[in-house]
Amino acid sequence: MGSHVTATLPASSDVAVEHFACRLAVETDCADVADAMRNGMQDFVLLHVVGSSEAYRRRHLPGAVHLPHREITAGRMAEWPPETLFVAYCAGPHCNGADQAALKLAHLGRSVKIMIGGITGWADEGFPFSTGEKPGSFNTSQAEERAALSASILPELS
Repeated sequence: MGSHVTATLPASSDVAVEHFACRLAVETDCADVADAMRNGMQDFVLLHVVGSSEAYRRRHLPGAVHLPHREITAGRMAEWPPETLFVAYCAGPHCNGADQAALKLAHLGRSVKIMIGGITGWADEGFPFSTGEKPGSFNTSQAEERAALSASILPELS
């Protein structure tokens, strides 16, 4: 008598290869995104596809453009060359915003992957976040960003 794990036979190697190759063609993970950014090899546009502008200002992945999935249109995407690869992320495993964005982008004929784990996965990995209205940079520390934000706010408070 086998376990629940072996109650359904595993796929053949050929089926497994096709399945995992297809998944990797539409998914990436937090570590690979961070590695590309850290090493100056970012060959994709990172899209923060959920939440309000206020939530984006509080915390987003460095370099991410805030473009909620509801605002993805052919006109908006014309801002980028047709060969651009987009990597969409949302709040985390409990959120399907990245899937919604990816579906819209694919319908528009754009290349897209989702970053599995989203903000939750990024935080779990201990990677840095950016704050403010601008995308920021992976290699800029949060302390530097807070100092720049404070400097931009202080003149308004005077």
